[in-house]
Amino acid sequence: MIIPIEQVAPEILENIIKEFVLREGTEYGAQDVAIADKIAQVKLQLQNGSAVLVYSELHETVNIMPKEHFNQDNHE
Repeated sequence: MIIPIEQVAPEILENIIKEFVLREGTEYGAQDVAIADKIAQVKLQLQNGSAVLVYSELHETVNIMPKEHFNQDNHE
């Protein structure tokens, strides 16, 4: 189930994004990118709709994923 980011308190959304960035360990190339910059990038992706905040009832978890990878039939 997609959670509209407008329904999440800003500080909670920030914590979800931070946990996602730290957990994912995303590679940003040869240059180190500050955590704050990574968080800002993910937040922008959520705001522009290229990424979505997803709640899994099965696992009782929240995750961030690219919108094109989200298939609602498989994640409800």
